[in-house]
Amino acid sequence: MNKTIEITVSPTGQTSVQTKGFVGGECRDASRFVEEALGQRVSETLTADFHQATEREVVTQQH
Repeated sequence: MNKTIEITVSPTGQTSVQTKGFVGGECRDASRFVEEALGQRVSETLTADFHQATEREVVTQQH
């Protein structure tokens, strides 16, 4: 799957940033520069890819 960062700007100027194709915390690292340029974050919704990778990381660390 391709890794993309999708930026949406509403007619009122509100922006949203959505990452696709990233797993775990790498999505935050990839989109950090965009979020910093856009200003203060209002909310964050973590996708299933984020949680799935986090669970795998925890299991790996326990071995």
